[in-house]
Amino acid sequence: MKVGLTLGKYAPLHKGHESVISLALEEMDFVIVMIYACPETTSIPLSIRANWIRDLFPRVEVIEAPDGPTEVGNSEGIKKLNEDYILERVGNRGITHFYSSEFYGEHVSKALGATNRIVDPNRIVVPISATTIRRNPFEYRRYLSNRVYKDMIQKVVLLGAPSTGKTTLAKALAQELSTQWMPEFGREYWEKNQVGRRLSPDQLVEIAEGHIEREDSLLQNSNRYLIVDTNALTTFLFALYYHGSAHSCLEELAAKTKDRYHHTFVCNNDIPYDDTWCRSGEVNRRQFQEATFRELDKRGISYKTLSPSPEERIASVLRELSSRSAPENA
Repeated sequence: MKVGLTLGKYAPLHKGHESVISLALEEMDFVIVMIYACPETTSIPLSIRANWIRDLFPRVEVIEAPDGPTEVGNSEGIKKLNEDYILERVGNRGITHFYSSEFYGEHVSKALGATNRIVDPNRIVVPISATTIRRNPFEYRRYLSNRVYKDMIQKVVLLGAPSTGKTTLAKALAQELSTQWMPEFGREYWEKNQVGRRLSPDQLVEIAEGHIEREDSLLQNSNRYLIVDTNALTTFLFALYYHGSAHSCLEELAAKTKDRYHHTFVCNNDIPYDDTWCRSGEVNRRQFQEATFRELDKRGISYKTLSPSPEERIASVLRELSSRSAPENA
């Protein structure tokens, strides 16, 4: 039985990596892919990167290596460190071929007693590297599958009561970051479907689902970030306001907001109230704002509150994004 092994950080998994795995699947009876944790290189968690491989290549066995060495080099010490770890994890799996595009293919294959299967070492077939992609994923997204690219986009959601400046800020941030923004689908839906200034529980579910569907459709052409004006948590609060309770499907979608968004900002309600026909007054704005903070705290969602100054709001968001995205820019 021919058993192939390949490994890497896959930060991110690109078409070059995919070609190595695909070739191994063509030539081997069984393929193992080992993926390392590398927080010093990328902020994308190991589990997400591992699931890229599982989803795109369901026939391979994926081994997550959270404690694997990440030192790269040609010194005897580094080579032995990596060889010892690989042998410990898969040395008894009968590896017959080791697949890579790197210099370490030779010494790892020798340690495994396997054939050194080098694939496109000069990057001629797929002229890209993960390092290059990390510098500008948007420019090189053609080398990434849609499945991978969407997970590289950080979703930035803006919350707050009606008339707290979310839409204005979303537009400004998208312009600053040269990316896209997702308008509040609920407002569009409400204006078309409201009866007596109310929506039914089922209609509120449609809003939350429609908003998520539109978000996802924007990811492939977003640049590092997608700015989102409200989310299912806002729709959930409207359900409580209208009906005193929420549909179970909406409850579930609201719960998922904790993990769906990478950054949550709340626009303060200390700006002048814009009393349009579709809003319910300044008292309601204050109550809705308080409810927003309660829900975020109850659900354990980390957030940053933004000042009333438009300029300071933009600067504050940009500072936060920069500080939390450092590994991606390494």
